[in-house]
Amino acid sequence: MTVAAIKDPLRDNYREAFITNPRREEHLADGRVALLCIDVQYLDAAEGWGLFADPDKSGVPEEGRRYYFDRLKTTVLPGMRRLQEGFRGSGLEVIHCRICALTRDGRDRGAGHRRLDLLAAKGSKEAEFIEEVAPVGDEIIIDKTASGVFSATNLHYVLGNLGIRSLYMCGVYTNECVETTARDACDLGYFVTVVDDACATVTPRLHEASLATLRDRYARICTVSEVLRDLDQLRDSSTAGIITQHR
Repeated sequence: MTVAAIKDPLRDNYREAFITNPRREEHLADGRVALLCIDVQYLDAAEGWGLFADPDKSGVPEEGRRYYFDRLKTTVLPGMRRLQEGFRGSGLEVIHCRICALTRDGRDRGAGHRRLDLLAAKGSKEAEFIEEVAPVGDEIIIDKTASGVFSATNLHYVLGNLGIRSLYMCGVYTNECVETTARDACDLGYFVTVVDDACATVTPRLHEASLATLRDRYARICTVSEVLRDLDQLRDSSTAGIITQHR
């Protein structure tokens, strides 16, 4: 039996609970949603810096590096920028998380990052966001030293204070920090949307496998255009409501 032929007996249950639940639309209408941009920084998303300062020591074959950086340049970064502009234009929160230690020597890092010798020191170039999708104004920045942002930061507390109940996620790597954060968010009760063409990892197979695991289980999988259509409908509804009130 092939993998494609295996039927998930719980898929309908999960879809009803997390994907088609009407509260998703209620949260969007109430503005209780945020865009979470994950780890798009010089450490892991810029050629010649951080993990890719010495490409031969990055652990990613040349073919994978070409695929990854081409996807970032042509698809992910432009898509993220469109999402950010859409959320800002709708008056919704854009939140940025990044790998960044509290200390220059990284002594506060999580055990996993220590074992990987992964460090974006405070104030370093590696900790800087890629300019095209960097924070604007006083947008919230969450620093972490672990794969998942919820296990290593106060993001859940911050989102609670903001009244956020649904999250749209984009960033890198799809199969690491994005997937871990999506799973954790779902477990914490958030409705999660992962934006396919605003995420990347080092091979298309890893990207698709990760989305296949999340799809209709832990997250709704959408494209940038689909999310922007959601935001357009929100703005249209808000405008119609204002016109009705004025009448």
